[in-house]
Amino acid sequence: MKHRTSGRRLAAAVLTLSTVTAVTGTLVTVPAVAAAPAAVVPSAVAAAADAATLPVGTDVVSVGDTGYLTSREDAAGATVLEWRKADGSVEPIGGDTVGHDSKSDFLVTGEDSGTITVRDMTGSAAAPVTVDLATEFAAGAKLVGVIGRDLFVQVPRGGNYHDLWLYTPNGEQTRKVRLSGYGNHVSFKVVASAGNDALVLVTTRYESGAGFRYQDSLGLVDYVHGTSLRHERDTGKLVTAAGGALTLDYFARVETRSEGNRIIVDRAGRLPREIPLDTFTQKAVVVGIVGDVLLYGVPGEADGTSINPLYAVDLFKADAQPYELLERFSSAAHAPDGALYVRGVKDDADGLYRLFDGVQGSVPEVTRVAGTGRDLAVTVLDSKIPTTVDLQQPGTPVRWEWTISRPAFAMLTLKHVATGKQITLPGPEDRSTRPVMEWDGTIDGVAAPNGAYSWYFVAIPNGVGSAARATGTFRVTRQANPHDFNDNGSTDLLARDSSGTLWRDDLSDGPVDGRYTSNGRSAVGGGWAAYKHIEAVGQIGGAAHGDLVAVDAKGDLWTYLAKGDGTFTARARVGGGWNAYDKITGGSDLDGDGRSDLVATGTDGVAWLYKGTGDWTKPYASRVRLGSGWGVYDQITAVGNIAGAAAGDLVARDTAGVLWLYLGKGDGTFAPRTRVGSGWNMFSRLVGAGDVDNDGRPDLIGYGPQGTYLYRATGSWQSPFTRVSTRLYAAPGEGTAYNDVV
Repeated sequence: MKHRTSGRRLAAAVLTLSTVTAVTGTLVTVPAVAAAPAAVVPSAVAAAADAATLPVGTDVVSVGDTGYLTSREDAAGATVLEWRKADGSVEPIGGDTVGHDSKSDFLVTGEDSGTITVRDMTGSAAAPVTVDLATEFAAGAKLVGVIGRDLFVQVPRGGNYHDLWLYTPNGEQTRKVRLSGYGNHVSFKVVASAGNDALVLVTTRYESGAGFRYQDSLGLVDYVHGTSLRHERDTGKLVTAAGGALTLDYFARVETRSEGNRIIVDRAGRLPREIPLDTFTQKAVVVGIVGDVLLYGVPGEADGTSINPLYAVDLFKADAQPYELLERFSSAAHAPDGALYVRGVKDDADGLYRLFDGVQGSVPEVTRVAGTGRDLAVTVLDSKIPTTVDLQQPGTPVRWEWTISRPAFAMLTLKHVATGKQITLPGPEDRSTRPVMEWDGTIDGVAAPNGAYSWYFVAIPNGVGSAARATGTFRVTRQANPHDFNDNGSTDLLARDSSGTLWRDDLSDGPVDGRYTSNGRSAVGGGWAAYKHIEAVGQIGGAAHGDLVAVDAKGDLWTYLAKGDGTFTARARVGGGWNAYDKITGGSDLDGDGRSDLVATGTDGVAWLYKGTGDWTKPYASRVRLGSGWGVYDQITAVGNIAGAAAGDLVARDTAGVLWLYLGKGDGTFAPRTRVGSGWNMFSRLVGAGDVDNDGRPDLIGYGPQGTYLYRATGSWQSPFTRVSTRLYAAPGEGTAYNDVV
């Protein structure tokens, strides 16, 4: 019984005494039941509810005189256990808690079949008591119940059978008593207690012909006096997952019959009472008995998003019909004074409720002792929610579909975790029980960034009642683009004006009216006039988005790592001596190692290769000579792998305006150059722009006074580009307004 599951499961499934066994994913429609009799609710209800708060998604696990134990999941999905005291303080509980609902302030933590620790939560100075079950009993000994500081231990013996022992660690007065005889007992589990007795679920194995059969039954043991286990019922029809309840006047369990499951309640001095379970409550568990009222139902989720009422039926009146006491519930625990604490919803108010015995035969008094601050009226019944969204190809809408409990106006907000950018998608104008929202993959008209997102769904009813709310996460993914600085997969262009301000344009993922355009321009910052060269060099910092290098007037090389939001980190110096070069270009993987490299040429016409290292603190290895004769070119541009060969490529423009293609061989060298065409001297800057059109191939952009054009890569080295018109830098004067575009 190592319970490292969700908070709801842990609260509902581990060693509980007369409590709840969770049923995952069951949605129960409200059956036709009688209206609840009027209940007298103390005037202190509101004050008690205001006095304590409970995180949404929290279940109740155990109740003592000085506080109660709760279980919930944190943001990472880990189980959080907390002891909430009467004064409102909260004490975290570390480790797995394997002993709960013991009607006391004692908790047991640890491994149910290993070392356990008994803790007194009253604030006593007494040190916790640690017990090694294997050492104290035998290997394979297992904790199967806790009542106060009394531990019930299942101990193996020969033939795969087990004995039930009572163990009370108390120093020199420690008690150790065997409670079971030498029957063919396979397993035990304590499910309830009252007075001196504990109610124990016993599984016994019998020989049956050539094989065996197993029998489940309920037995009682006087654990106060340490007397032997005595069987109460052995009908062969027990539904073990439904638990049981025990008081001084009643003994309840669920049995299966040909006509369906039903709750059987034995009553002191009276004939047994049978409560049939209909289609909606077939999987109900016995939650408990308060006074003369039996409580049962199918436990739901702690966040209140499933319709799982807690039903009650008066056992004192023979003709009393079941009624709905709480609109929803997820867990329950018994208190020492006989009250039952239930995590649930009443009158749309979400919280922890104390159910106590009212006047004989009446409805239990229901007092909210802690609230979550959330009222529920509309609930989410079902949803179809993507966990990963691939936006590589624009134009395909992403759908969110919901089923809610009643017609409501729905909205969905998507928020990028890293930047806080968000968009709200409205549901259908008509209030519906099946709202559908579609997203085109943009936020404020710009391609949405990659990475983690949170989503927030709200369905607001028309009139009285609270809205249904749900949250979750998903991820947006696209292929990495070395010329993307805000991590949204689309190409960004950087342009420096005469004042030294660097501007960023986020390009559209596809053509708009046949032309590629900017979705928005923003200033990166000033002071960039200090650099002779600025170059986009692909990612050198380990992220998916690209980075920059720049050479200042002294010849120092600096790196700027992109943050993924369109801005850059503070610059870092790489080294000096770079004023020996009149041209640098980067972004192509020239040696096939998966890292972008840098090429630099000097006035002597010699070209040098700086291989990428993958270490942003030392991004480039020592230079390797590529060869001479590069002085005939006035511009060299790394364009990535545009022709489908082994590695990245370069294009170089000579002083006559002819563009030449150098196909990378994948070892840092190039095939003989190929003439692309003439007339390229119309551009002042050629930019290896990454994959602008989302076809999987990197493209080239030419910027100049006669216009800015996109040259889409064709994948053919013989005819590598196709020219497309753009609306980039098309305003009057913009063709000459920038002295560098990268």
